[in-house]
Amino acid sequence: MRSTEEGLQAVDQLVRTYSHSCSWFLGPFYSLVRLFHPDYIKPLLLAPASITVKDELFYGFLRPWLGQSLLLSNGEDWSRRRRLLTPAFHFDILKNYVKIFNHSSDIMHSKWRRLVAEGESRQDMFNHISLMTLDSLLRCTFSYNSNCQESSSEYIAAIFELSTLVIERRGRILHHWDCLYWRSPEGQRFKQACSVVHGFTRTVVQERRAQLLHRGEPESHTDTTGGEEKKKKRVADFIDLLLLSKDEDGHGLTDEEIKAEADTFMFGGHDTTASGISWVLYNLSQHQDYQDRCRAEVNDLLQDRKTDDLDWSDLSSLPFTTMCIKESLRLHSPVSAVTRRYTKDMTVPGGRVIPQGSICLVSIYGTHHNPEIWPDPDVYNPMRFDPENSKDRSSHAFIPFSSGPRNCIGQKFAMAELRVVVALTLRRFRLTPGGVEVRRLPQLVLRAEGGLWLTLETLDTPISSPHIPPLLLVATFLN
Repeated sequence: MRSTEEGLQAVDQLVRTYSHSCSWFLGPFYSLVRLFHPDYIKPLLLAPASITVKDELFYGFLRPWLGQSLLLSNGEDWSRRRRLLTPAFHFDILKNYVKIFNHSSDIMHSKWRRLVAEGESRQDMFNHISLMTLDSLLRCTFSYNSNCQESSSEYIAAIFELSTLVIERRGRILHHWDCLYWRSPEGQRFKQACSVVHGFTRTVVQERRAQLLHRGEPESHTDTTGGEEKKKKRVADFIDLLLLSKDEDGHGLTDEEIKAEADTFMFGGHDTTASGISWVLYNLSQHQDYQDRCRAEVNDLLQDRKTDDLDWSDLSSLPFTTMCIKESLRLHSPVSAVTRRYTKDMTVPGGRVIPQGSICLVSIYGTHHNPEIWPDPDVYNPMRFDPENSKDRSSHAFIPFSSGPRNCIGQKFAMAELRVVVALTLRRFRLTPGGVEVRRLPQLVLRAEGGLWLTLETLDTPISSPHIPPLLLVATFLN
């Protein structure tokens, strides 16, 4: 199992050879079943959460950072957390995030215009877009203006450090044992970075709880838009929503539980979305006809407007752009696989039985590149997602956000941010290849070796000056 371009090509060969699944043995330590066909992964992903367990081989290394959060919890603990977190991703809440997506995109694009004017038109998309999505999440999660797109901070550096160290540990078999890892230099760096991240989050949560106790629940205010008075609740950010959430017994989340969820959302929400956006722009740079068609769709939508700002209702008016995004998520899935264990035997087609407790690796990459499901799987073709072409396709042929009860809780948040950032980028810039061979690099998310370099050309379209909107909200994602 290699986290390299050659490793992904080996998966392609595996899928062509075995079609649906195979067993893998990693030395004397681990065995697992790899699955890459919709008919085989469907019964696993749709299995009840009560019998589904996140395995420690792939997820255990995250626990010191993310705690017993939604991503890593199981059973009734997971069910309770999911119930408490779901309201934070209601459509009425998500609509407000679009303001923040617009604002963070404006900052990034202003920086790009400045760089192009200085003759630096060739840029690494991952570098810029990761900071932009992190900026959005900090505003959504903590109502915090980090200015991270323009300057560095200890907290931002610690998040990047933790992501790198998790990948390094997974690839070193001796570091799988805690007794060895925590004595190593890498283990010490991990502890230090965790201390920085946990300290930031813990301080924010404690300050917010004190503020809520002091002022009570968010106060109502009067909106007189259109001459009609309406009583509206002040919109809370994500931390406030968690502090105010109660289960059926009237119990809320503790400070430690809230800290774990906030850390998980920061981990899961910025890198995955940044990967998705970066690869969409890469694929469109390779196909100027599709890029032009997307740009025309965006320009038609925004014509005669005073600003470029998109709102929630606009997102459903970008059908071809959405098709291009989905095809990129198929071809370059940000997350290449998810793993599960089950507390009972699981039956898959052909009368095959996966024994209880086995690690099941659901290969999102393998499923999305399975030639039995996707003809010419390595070809970028957005028309695959034309409604007419999709109607007879298996419900589990396309699973960038996983599926079933443990799917990605923030997938609507992610798709909204993808649409906003891609649309505004294409309106303001033309993207062409950066002149460097692109080699895929599957880590926690799919990256490119040495960065994903594209060449930017500024287009003559109006761009509103970046302004700081009311930081009313908060969010993030990944189950």
